[in-house]
Amino acid sequence: MERLVNLLGKHVEVKISGGTSFIGILTDIGPDILVLFNGENYLYLPLLHVHKICHYTKTNTIESPSTSSLSDDIDSISYRKILMNAKGIFTEIYATGNLSFHGYITNVLSNYISFYSPVYKTMYLPLSHIKWITPYSQNNTPYTLSNEKLPVNPSNVPLLRSFEEQLKKEEGKLVVFDAGSDPTKIGLLTKVENNFVELANASGDTVYLRLNHIKSVQLP
Repeated sequence: MERLVNLLGKHVEVKISGGTSFIGILTDIGPDILVLFNGENYLYLPLLHVHKICHYTKTNTIESPSTSSLSDDIDSISYRKILMNAKGIFTEIYATGNLSFHGYITNVLSNYISFYSPVYKTMYLPLSHIKWITPYSQNNTPYTLSNEKLPVNPSNVPLLRSFEEQLKKEEGKLVVFDAGSDPTKIGLLTKVENNFVELANASGDTVYLRLNHIKSVQLP
């Protein structure tokens, strides 16, 4: 980690899980997250998914950022502190695969966040599946919606600390896992136990899903 500090302020290439690569200026780094400026936006990348980072010498066309990042007022940055600072800011969150969500972080729990999307409404996203987050300008709102049509804090219902405990609380409700990318991941949540989720899908068949492979939960 100490040697990575030598890359601060320099152009770097970062490759993450899934083969995605980014070019930008490394502006900050912590024990579990790094901050990259790509010329337009700051990207916050959990080190859990970083496969490679190296000095990029092919071009230096990206100018140093003129705007502040979420880490500027943090003495020692961390993944959790960045998520806390992002609360209430219109943000894109990219999860494993091709899942990208736009909305607002409303709560940061022990191993997941609650998220409000104008499209998907209340969601739960496990921290381990978030590849990166990109906050937008403070002047931006999702889909150009007015503030009257966009409740940033849509629910005051208390949340449980762990992702598994929260899903147990939702037993008996309709849920959509992984944004409905697989029709068998939509149905009635009947049981959460021993790292498995039991789901009754539209045809009434029972489907068992491994909890630690669930990337997002939507409560329609």
